Amino acid sequence: MAKLQHLPADTPADQVMAVMRRDGALVLDDALSPAQADALAAELRPYVEATEPGRDVFSGFKTTRTGALVARSPKIRDLILDARIRALCDAFLLPYCQRYQLHLTQLIRIMPGQPAQAIHRDRWAWGKHLQDVEPQLNTIWALTDFTRENGATQVVPQSVTWPDERVAEPHEIDRAEMRRGSVLVYTGSVFHGGGANESGADRWGLNITYALGWLRQEENQYLACPPEIARTLDPELQGLIGYAMGSYALGYYTPPLPAGEGPEVVPPEYALRPEDLGSSMGSNELLASITAEIRGEPVA
Repeated sequence: MAKLQHLPADTPADQVMAVMRRDGALVLDDALSPAQADALAAELRPYVEATEPGRDVFSGFKTTRTGALVARSPKIRDLILDARIRALCDAFLLPYCQRYQLHLTQLIRIMPGQPAQAIHRDRWAWGKHLQDVEPQLNTIWALTDFTRENGATQVVPQSVTWPDERVAEPHEIDRAEMRRGSVLVYTGSVFHGGGANESGADRWGLNITYALGWLRQEENQYLACPPEIARTLDPELQGLIGYAMGSYALGYYTPPLPAGEGPEVVPPEYALRPEDLGSSMGSNELLASITAEIRGEPVA
């Protein structure tokens, strides 16, 4: 049986990627201090405790999933931009896109009595249409210790090349047991699932996922973090949640203003900073260049 590898949190990205390409998953130990993990949990607790459990077997009748974390949690904003994880995203996702994006943020609380989740692939969020490109890189940050008893994530190392219909045998499944502050990093193609919580306490995992910029996000960041909140964020985070062009001609829009009172084609940043972008992006130059790109004509 392939075992889930553990590496120190400061392991260079190229060494981490060597394991990721082979196994599809690993644990970076002690990426946060216990105090940092506790502070994140404290900030999220009011939202988590107000979240209702799932309503089907897959989401879990004794599991809660709390989202919109960019808008709700200032501490999580820094975690989303963690340089160690972003370096892995650069290596893993940028070969397939001009820009990657935040795919979802979710605090998953597995409560006592929750059975194990069905083993699955996260890339199935887009169905089974993408076969030759890896669409996402995922993290689960442990805000409590992850143990076999309290529902440590089930992971099937080296399953990234399996056909979708392949069913993991019990001896092929390992568990992401880790101390709070550690992080499980895994691809969208690795088979995995939440573990059964047979303990007397909750298991808290912070799921932050990144995906190719030309795909639909699982958590709609534009609604979860609308412009009035997004404009208060760090510009790098604004771009990561989607307030930036996904590539040359992905993501522009026309402000729905009365005739003659606004620009015709603008990038998403315009929703946050119209005073900065109105004049430079407000002419027909962007529309003309986009049209030329679509037609395969030279861009001026």
